[in-house]
Amino acid sequence: MSARNPGTELDLEWVSKVKVNMQAVLRRAQHIQGLKVAKQQWQAAWLLKAVTCIDLTTLAGDDTPSNVHRLCLKAVQPVRYDLLQRMDMQDKGVTTAAVCVYPSRVADAVSSLKAANSSLPVASVATGFPAGQTPLKTRLEEVHTAVADGAAEIDIVINRMLALTGQWEALYDEIRQFRDACGNAHMKTILATGELGTFTNVYKASLVAMMAGSDFIKTSTGKEAVNATYPVAVVMARAIRDYFLSTGHKVGFKPAGGIRTACEALVWLNLIKEELGHDWLSPHLFRLGASSLLADIERQIYHHVTGQYAAYHEMPMA
Repeated sequence: MSARNPGTELDLEWVSKVKVNMQAVLRRAQHIQGLKVAKQQWQAAWLLKAVTCIDLTTLAGDDTPSNVHRLCLKAVQPVRYDLLQRMDMQDKGVTTAAVCVYPSRVADAVSSLKAANSSLPVASVATGFPAGQTPLKTRLEEVHTAVADGAAEIDIVINRMLALTGQWEALYDEIRQFRDACGNAHMKTILATGELGTFTNVYKASLVAMMAGSDFIKTSTGKEAVNATYPVAVVMARAIRDYFLSTGHKVGFKPAGGIRTACEALVWLNLIKEELGHDWLSPHLFRLGASSLLADIERQIYHHVTGQYAAYHEMPMA
């Protein structure tokens, strides 16, 4: 992770002046989607970059210690060793960025990674994920529990009601309390943008979250009807850029939900390069929240190496 974002005092004057030009955002997103993507060995290199930015995730009701263990092993060796050898990348330390699980599975993930002699961080969702509607005391206890069990990163979720009703000071105070509860663990703040209604609300929520000390801002829980979209990403990236120009603090960005194909991963990397620059093209400042994306990326790498597409059952399960 990058240096922590210490946050700032809440600047309600800045927040109140925000207006987003919807048509300009849509045009910019469409332009980015239309950019050419790299081909052949350059595409393979970009795909390996995408792998290193993935928060490999399982957030299912039927999660067990065994499938969390399997996920951790896949995170440590995300691409088949023989494929990496053919690309001369077997000794470059290609792993995913982190493993993301529910708080009750954090101890299992920490144990599995320790047994695999891996220093990969464990991220945990918290604060009443995905709705964020549980009492504040319960949400804070969830953060404390996850950190105590070994989570190095906490993905909190905001109470959307506060954003929708313009209670920015209350939202700032809640996120600040979550930041304090995280201690040394880095905090990613999930905005659930599909439920915020407007681009202006998305930008305002992004600003408030960063002012409150978020180290990352994240689009979605993956459980909403609308998750990560390119127009929303443009709005959030502009907020990150403006916050950096105003404070000097770099805040990371994490799209999550519905990102399933290698082609989509390439568009996301393009978007970050275009909007935020090369500094953000690393797992310290960019993450992809995904569960099924890795399988398609590995199939594309297999095709690059062999000239053929592998069946999904030929790839180690995540």
